[in-house]
Parts: sequence; C-alpha cells; structure tokens
Amino acid sequence: MALTARVLLVDDNAALVDNLRETLEGEGYSVATAGTMAEATKAAIGGFDVALVDLRLPDGDGTALTEQLRRDHPDAAIVMLTGNATVETAAAAVHAGAFAYLVKPATTPDLLLTLEQALRQVRLQAEKRELARRAQVAEKLAAVGTMTAGLSHEIRNPLNAASLQLAVLERRLRKLPPAEQPPFLEPLKLVRDEIARLEHLLQDFLQFARPRELISRPLALEPVVSAVADLLAGEAERRGVRLECELPPGLPPVQGEDERLRQVLMNLTLNALEETPRGGRVRIWAQPRAEDVWIAVEDSGPGIDPSVRQRIFEPFFSTKPSGSGLGLPIVHAIVSQHGGAVGVDGSPLGGARFWFTLPRAL
Repeated sequence: MALTARVLLVDDNAALVDNLRETLEGEGYSVATAGTMAEATKAAIGGFDVALVDLRLPDGDGTALTEQLRRDHPDAAIVMLTGNATVETAAAAVHAGAFAYLVKPATTPDLLLTLEQALRQVRLQAEKRELARRAQVAEKLAAVGTMTAGLSHEIRNPLNAASLQLAVLERRLRKLPPAEQPPFLEPLKLVRDEIARLEHLLQDFLQFARPRELISRPLALEPVVSAVADLLAGEAERRGVRLECELPPGLPPVQGEDERLRQVLMNLTLNALEETPRGGRVRIWAQPRAEDVWIAVEDSGPGIDPSVRQRIFEPFFSTKPSGSGLGLPIVHAIVSQHGGAVGVDGSPLGGARFWFTLPRAL
C-alpha cells in the first residue's frame, strides 16, 4: 500500500466535502475530492485505497459509480454515503460491491472506524496477494536455478568463441583499404551488438537465479540518487523529459550496498523515462519513516493497467515486446535481500509510481 492511506471523497455537497476533508487530513489521510461521477473517474486514475461515494450525484447514481470503481480498482474499498437510508438503497450498495454503508451525517467516530475497517480489509487482501505472488515467484526461481548452470555453460562458451572470431575477422578487415572497410564493418558491429545483448540477458538470468551475497553497510542515499540522476541526465534530455530529485534534508542513512541500490534506482528510473512522453516529468523522492526510508520513482506517463500491476514483478512477465521480464524481478530480489519491500501504484503526476523501502542503518 502507499505511504499514506488515500481517500477519494465523492459528494456534491461542498460544505460537507470541506468538513470531511479537514477531518480526514487531520487524521493523516491523503484526500482527493470530486463532485460528479466524471470528476471521480478522473480523480481515481491516480489510485486510491478507500472511496467515500454519495448515493446521489448530479450526473448519475452512486451505485453505478461504485460498480465502475470496483471494476477499475479491485484492490480498493468503497464506502457509500446517503442521507436517505432505505432497505432498497442498502441492498443496492451491497449489490454494487460496497464495503460499508453510512447514513449522513455520520459521526466522526463512526466515519473513522469504518475507514479503518475498510483499510484493514484492503491490507489483508494485499497481504494475501503478496503471499500468493511470493509462492509463484519461488516456484519460478526453483526452475530458473535448475537451468542456470546449463545455460551458463551451453550459451556462454559459444558466445565467447563467436566474440573471439569476430575480433579476428575485424583485425583482418582493418588491413583492407579504408574505402573498402565500411560495407564489412557495419554488419560486424551489428553482430557484436547482438552478442552483447545475449550476454547481458544471460547475466540477468544468473543474477536473478543466484544472487551473490549482500555486502551491507550504513549508506547515505543522497550520493546514490545523485549518481543515478547524473548518469541518466543525458537520456532524459534526449527524450525531452524533466528528471527531478526531491530528497528532504537530513535524510537518515540506510543499511545497504551502494552498487546494488544504484542498480535498483537505475532500472526504475530508466523504465520511467522510457514510459514518459516528451515534455513529461520523472521524479525521484524519499521520505524517512520510523524504522525505514521510503523511496519512490514516479512519472507522468500513461500509468500501468491495474490488471498488469498484479504481475509486474513476476519473473519473465513483460509488457515490452523485446523485454526479458527480469528487470523488475531483479529489483524486487535486491530490495528483498536488503530487508525492504517494493510495490507500484498510481502517481500524483498522473503515471506510475514504483516505491521501495530500505531499513535504517544499524
């Protein structure tokens, strides 16, 4: 779940909305508001944990909106509000998939209790999905581990031989007159690039299936983030995307390994740059918590379909035609090895937000 529980408040009574928003924000919730079904649909794109939906809206029925939100955001909970409670409206709310049903004006204790119960349900469902996902990942890891040794020998040896022969061929071609070299050297470079891609793919297999032991120590995050931002500044400029870093002053050190955390941030940031259209934004930011530090990479791109989010960290699952499906699983493996958690949700910028946590330095 996100760092702060997100509530979507849908009601056309402006005074009530202002009152509820002030109450909920005072309790630490992040609140987005909408007065119509159309506004609610748009506001929900960024994601939410619990929605408070009025039964009667200017442009439609709250039960219809509830059904739509449940379809588009199956991981969230919906609480319906009404000023005219009847058996029929209660039954309609249940049929639409609402978690609970409150009569306006609800008392603050009743509202907060219902919200907490809804959030507890959302967390429990998220934990069940995570346990099922981990079991699936473990099965795939076992299969990958079994075939890794064979792949390492059967693929790497021919690749090394091919690279050696290409080097020999290039030396011979360099002896030709300069004007005759380009037609031969261009396809040679193409073959070398493809061999390098295969070697990189094999390295991903090896790293994912048999990760080396972590060399953990107290580590400042600022230099890690700055190094990744500097490395990708040229790529961001080439794509016409603004790359931002927002780290609060006095960010506590974390327990980790510099090289591997750079790999995590590099992977997530490069993915965000690739998904963000020209003129968009990619932002890296962090926030300290009681026992860990929360780091996020978010973008203003098209976001990730909710149905895909459930599989995004699965080995060999990729939305890219030429992707290996190991980039994000490697990110997940590295963060887990550090004792942290990783996830994805909607970004306030409009796209996707990948986040992970790292324990504070011992």
